[in-house]
Amino acid sequence: MIDLKLLQHLETYLTAHRLTRFKQVLDQRTKHFTVATEDVYQLHNTSAVMRTCDVFGLQELNIVEEINSKSIDGEIAMGAQKWVDLNRFDTVTDCIKDLKQKGYQIVATTPHTDDCDLYDFDVTQKACFFFGRETEGLSDAVLNQADSFLKIPMVGFTESLNISVSAAIILQHATSKLKKTDINWQLTETEKLEKRLDWCKKSIKSYDEIVERFYSNQV
Repeated sequence: MIDLKLLQHLETYLTAHRLTRFKQVLDQRTKHFTVATEDVYQLHNTSAVMRTCDVFGLQELNIVEEINSKSIDGEIAMGAQKWVDLNRFDTVTDCIKDLKQKGYQIVATTPHTDDCDLYDFDVTQKACFFFGRETEGLSDAVLNQADSFLKIPMVGFTESLNISVSAAIILQHATSKLKKTDINWQLTETEKLEKRLDWCKKSIKSYDEIVERFYSNQV
């Protein structure tokens, strides 16, 4: 339960511009789509994907680290790690189980005999776009549990794209198409309040001291 009085108090420490930006960004945030990366080796790729999620309004990024475990590169993520929620998983199985419990269909971003062209993708269903390792691609564990397969149309000699580039192309198209539908894709009011409090915590340097002082004055 969010303490609204505390939230309102904390927001007095933010500039009017920052508060306006929070509202503008939250109004465009969604959990209708999410992204999962599987054992991506190059750190800058995962960091760039997080930045892409922020740019196109996805609130969550899921990272599977069965083999490769690294921290987000703040310089490449350009601060996106403050605004996008990161869910880490030790195994693909745990990640997929969690996503399906939340109602997501698993979309493997890879050419497949049953693949769907990006422009024909049905955006009305909640979906998690899975991206695999730079060289090997997605594991059989993901491919065997995928609900659908998605490919980006390509007409050149090159048959693959960098993970962060693929994510940007897919998310730009999917989110733009989603916002033209009647689907309720935005965060709930409760989720918005939770993020306002979370973002206050990440924006105010003396957060803990201010909260302690606030509650001590309530006695």
